[in-house]
Amino acid sequence: MNDHKIGTREQWLAARLELLEDEKALTRRGDELAQRRQELPWVRIDKKYTFETDDGTASLTDLFRGRSQLLIYHFMFGPDYKAGCPSCSAIADGFNGSVVHLANHDVTLYAVSRAPFAKLQAYKRRMGWSFPWASSFESDFNYDYQAAVTKEQWESGAAEYNFRVADFRQLKGGEVNPFIAALTSSVGTDWATYRSEGPGVSAFALENGEVYHTYSAYERGIDGLWGMYQWLDRAPLGRKETGMWWRRHDEYDGALDLTS
Repeated sequence: MNDHKIGTREQWLAARLELLEDEKALTRRGDELAQRRQELPWVRIDKKYTFETDDGTASLTDLFRGRSQLLIYHFMFGPDYKAGCPSCSAIADGFNGSVVHLANHDVTLYAVSRAPFAKLQAYKRRMGWSFPWASSFESDFNYDYQAAVTKEQWESGAAEYNFRVADFRQLKGGEVNPFIAALTSSVGTDWATYRSEGPGVSAFALENGEVYHTYSAYERGIDGLWGMYQWLDRAPLGRKETGMWWRRHDEYDGALDLTS
């Protein structure tokens, strides 16, 4: 049984009003952090990147699609993956509904992955998604924005991620981590191949023909993009997680076919 309080409506209301004050404080703090994100200095991008898109070969400027702001989700889908990362897939399930609203607010949302474009397109059809998704297969883009790890970085144990140096190599002594095993199995690779990619979000601005990098976030910095977690945090039992409980939306028992 779950350990929870039972009380009267009056007791609930008193506790709820106390919590409300903390929620309001958190909201105001969130507004302050959003303002600080917008106040970060812009860094001009002089390097040229090439992507494969629905419209053919494109530059970073082309990804803006005529708008002045670009948000890129670094989707973990490496060239040797058999399918997209299930965690990134759960996040991306919320993109379709947001794309049109962002587009009408001068913001283009794109997912970018290193897998070849044809592989991305096949997976996109499987998932029933329509948001823009570009391949950076022959580009340094993912490496430059901490969304991919080079072989040299991996072997040295000095990969750059979330603005620090990290060692992603498997646990010493051959210890098997069930969570890692579930992740690698889900994309049909080993751990080194799986974690050569990394999730994140980056923001860019286009002004007077110049592209600027304005913001990036990784790890729990992208928590807010997991739509299901925002709901779970308001459910009676919260996240209540034990291991990797989520799946791609077509892998749950009795999953609906969203492509038809």
